[in-house]
Amino acid sequence: MAELSDPRSAPAVNPGDPEAKPWRALWALVLGFFMILVDSTIVSVATPVIMRHFDADVNLVVWVTSAYLLAYAVPLLITGRLGDRFGPKNLYQAGLVVFTLASLWCGLTGTIEQLIIARVLQGLGASMMTPQTMAVITRIFPADQRGRAMSLWGAVAGIATLVGPIAGGLLIDGPGWQWIFFVNVPVGVVGFVLAGRLVPRLETHRHRFDLVGVVLSAVGMFCLVFGIQEGQTYHWGMIIGPISVWLLIIVGIVVLAVFVVWQAKQAGEPLVPLGLFGDRNFSLANVGIGAVGFAVTAMGFPLMLYTQSVLGFTPTQSALLMVPMAVMSIVLARFVGRLTDRMHPRYLAGFGTFTVAVSLVWLSRVMVPGAPLWQLLLPITLLGLGSSFMWSPLGTSATRNLPPQRAGAGAGVYNTTRQVGSVLGSAGIAALMQSGLATHLPQVSGGHGGLAETATQLPEPLRAGFAAAMADALLLPAGVILIASVAAIFFATPRHLVRENS
Repeated sequence: MAELSDPRSAPAVNPGDPEAKPWRALWALVLGFFMILVDSTIVSVATPVIMRHFDADVNLVVWVTSAYLLAYAVPLLITGRLGDRFGPKNLYQAGLVVFTLASLWCGLTGTIEQLIIARVLQGLGASMMTPQTMAVITRIFPADQRGRAMSLWGAVAGIATLVGPIAGGLLIDGPGWQWIFFVNVPVGVVGFVLAGRLVPRLETHRHRFDLVGVVLSAVGMFCLVFGIQEGQTYHWGMIIGPISVWLLIIVGIVVLAVFVVWQAKQAGEPLVPLGLFGDRNFSLANVGIGAVGFAVTAMGFPLMLYTQSVLGFTPTQSALLMVPMAVMSIVLARFVGRLTDRMHPRYLAGFGTFTVAVSLVWLSRVMVPGAPLWQLLLPITLLGLGSSFMWSPLGTSATRNLPPQRAGAGAGVYNTTRQVGSVLGSAGIAALMQSGLATHLPQVSGGHGGLAETATQLPEPLRAGFAAAMADALLLPAGVILIASVAAIFFATPRHLVRENS
């Protein structure tokens, strides 16, 4: 524990070394990070189009996102360690190759089942890349400068989740939905070349890998997510023979509990070094980023379905609603980055997450048939303001005290928590939307296709019920992100601020 909390831990690469060029390395890495985060949200705006194209129901199409997020989340713990063992640069580039080839397959696929499989491969590539970006920040920037570096990482994370729907809309209404995947190919090639030229090769550390932990975490997550997402489809009853939805959920929770116990009893190197959680800010930042991942992923589905099915917007028009969010994040990114190294993270992260919760509640109240555009744009703009203040303080709080040899493990845990939140957000919102339709609009919530008939604008008599179901669903991410606000209240004062004030 002394090693973890030592504030004098030096980066593995001297930032002043002209060969290191840490900012250039970071820009090269965040290009790929931006691309894989865009792919976490870009499918939400394409949901109605993909439903029509493959004649699939909403639960099957939501698995296009959930399969990606699940395959992204489960391996993160071990890919962070692989980065420590074989070098973050090597793992990043290998993951980028896998992600790029999988993107090409996604665009060429001919069935919804093949698309889901290709998205799994995409997720595996993304899981190899993501921990390396945070690990490089931790290892090449000193602790008192990580706030500015992490602000770039956080700004990219926030902007990517907003740009995804916008880019998706433009591509869907332009060359076609397949191009939300094809566009990754040239970006992946450029990212590979830049990483090869600009990212330094860092010292590696030997690790033994907890394969039992990998299996336990994968089985537990799959059972939990599948049970939550498919619950409404099977009316919370039997799936196959004696296997019920609730049994799967319970099995998932039990297996994940066993996983935690196994990590605590590991004599060697556990997949999740529980000692990391001895740092209060690391623990609280993980709680916060899990809630943020849930909310950011969940909020896109009901909003996009409402704008297209109730208001009759095209995918591009729906996506352009998010422009104020993206603009706010871009404009405020540098300002928030400076504040992150100067102010207590509880104020920044607390303000950001609470503002997002307020904006989502506000937005849900104006999601009615015939809502004027300005009534939607006001809460969406506020949503952008809140988003700007939550990513960087959470990421910086999680990594500031990590020593170089724990950088990969810490980044893996943090990003796993974010992705677990995203997976549960995708699963939870699908279940809640189906439940809401069963209550407000039962005539279109059942049978083959589920929401398939809502992929175009609904007839007038059905719009009010559908809008109510989507508005109610939006309250779920609003409530969950308040968990991050509560976590932020208990952040400890960062050590560099203690030293400055003493």
